[in-house]
Amino acid sequence: MEESIKSHIRSHCVGTTAVVYASDYLNKLTGERIERECKKQLDSGARALVIDFSDTELVNSIGISILLGIIDIAEKIGALVVFSDVNDETVQLFDMLGLTRHVVLARDEQEALSGLSTPPTQTQAISH
Repeated sequence: MEESIKSHIRSHCVGTTAVVYASDYLNKLTGERIERECKKQLDSGARALVIDFSDTELVNSIGISILLGIIDIAEKIGALVVFSDVNDETVQLFDMLGLTRHVVLARDEQEALSGLSTPPTQTQAISH
């Protein structure tokens, strides 16, 4: 468990939005770190999460499962989840597995933040 303390997930807040940076490979270990950071930010009052995948090259099945857990936690408290900077292959994976029905996809972090600061118009809404 010492390893998880050494490797910190980068994050910062912009207003009530927390931006959390995923690692290059989203697996069990890194996924759990991201989940802890997202929970910490939500517990601290964040009303939206932007998970930035700009450095992420690969997401495995456990990483997907952890992302679903993060989405579930956020939905329970009414927080929005935005995935930004997701590469095409990962978008296809997220789409195939249904994650894109529960999150907003943004081209980059700036688009994610500007979309959260204005009323949704062209953002992907959750449909029921």
